Amino acid sequence: MFERFTRGARATVTGAVTHADRTGAGPVTEEHLLLALLDQEGGRASFAAAALGLTDRRASVEAALAEARRRGGMTQADADALAGIGIDLTAIVSRVEEAHGEGALRDGQADRRKRIGGRFTRGSKTILEKSLRIALGRGDRFIGEEHLLLALAASPGVVADVLAEHGASYAAVERALYGDGGAQQDRRAG
Repeated sequence: MFERFTRGARATVTGAVTHADRTGAGPVTEEHLLLALLDQEGGRASFAAAALGLTDRRASVEAALAEARRRGGMTQADADALAGIGIDLTAIVSRVEEAHGEGALRDGQADRRKRIGGRFTRGSKTILEKSLRIALGRGDRFIGEEHLLLALAASPGVVADVLAEHGASYAAVERALYGDGGAQQDRRAG
C-alpha cells in the first residue's frame, strides 16, 4: 500500500513517527498522523487545513488532544454519555490524578494501545487503510495527504472529535478539498 502514497503522504507518515519519537510516546497514533499532516506545506491537505483554520489554531488543536490524553483517550462523546448516566468524567480524572499524580491516565494509555505492523497502533493502521478506501472511492490511483485527512475526520475517536470541534468535520474537509461536488463523487464511487 505504501507504494501508492504520494511524496506528501509518505512525509506525513514519517513525520508521524518523528512526532512519536520526539514525545517519547512509543507507538505512532492517529494523533501523530494529524500533527504530521499539520506540519505539511504546499499540498491539498495543507490548503484545506489552512482554509478551515486548523493551521492558525494549531495550539488549540494540540491543547484539545492533550486534554483527551489526560482523560485517558476518552472522547467528548464518551464524557457526554457518562454524564447522561450521572458520571462526571472530569471528577473521576481529578480523583485519579489526586491519588496517582497528574497525567496518570495519560501515562498508562500508551501501554494499553495495541501495536501492529511495528510502530503503528491499530487505530493509526486503520487510518492508513481507510485512506486507501477513500482514495479508491474517489477513483484516485494514489493515496495523498488529502485522503489521510479525510480518513482522520471520518474515523470515530478523539482525533475526529478534535477536528470537528475545530470546524473540520468530514463534510467540511471534503468541501475544502473538493468543493460542493466532492460528496457527489464519493456517493457515485461508493
